[in-house]
Amino acid sequence: MQQKVALIIAEKIFRDEEYEIPKNILEENGVTVLTASSTTNEAVGKLGMVVKPDLLIGELAKEELDAVIFIGGGGSWQYFDDALAHCLARQNYAAQKIVGAICIAPVILAKAGLLKGKKATVFPDGIGEIEKGGAVYTGNPVEIDGRLLTGSGPEAAAEFGRELVRLLSK
Repeated sequence: MQQKVALIIAEKIFRDEEYEIPKNILEENGVTVLTASSTTNEAVGKLGMVVKPDLLIGELAKEELDAVIFIGGGGSWQYFDDALAHCLARQNYAAQKIVGAICIAPVILAKAGLLKGKKATVFPDGIGEIEKGGAVYTGNPVEIDGRLLTGSGPEAAAEFGRELVRLLSK
């Protein structure tokens, strides 16, 4: 059965390369990628990329997913205190799926309660928030702790994508 990963982007100011690079790596490795957001209208990245999401974040619960990944960028703040995003992350983690986030988006996982006692990385602006959520900040470009995958920012996008493929192959 083909694997399926959801990449969750903000409506505005998601990081283009944190979305595009892992998406391309996943697709090159035969993984089906669904793009979800709080809108199915066009979402616009910080660098101008325009993406039409496949479905709403609330519709992901109906999908059989192998991983749920939150893409960073300034716009990802919209999910920091979003109960639906937190529920989606917790449910997938409880179902033994991979849950990840890159750039500032690991704050979402921390606020969902998933990083307590876990090694994680984040864009420097989010260090205090993930530590407040109980994470052990490592400062590495990419960090894996079990089925949790975190990345520090745009420069880590390719490594993040490759590590996600590696985790999916386990």
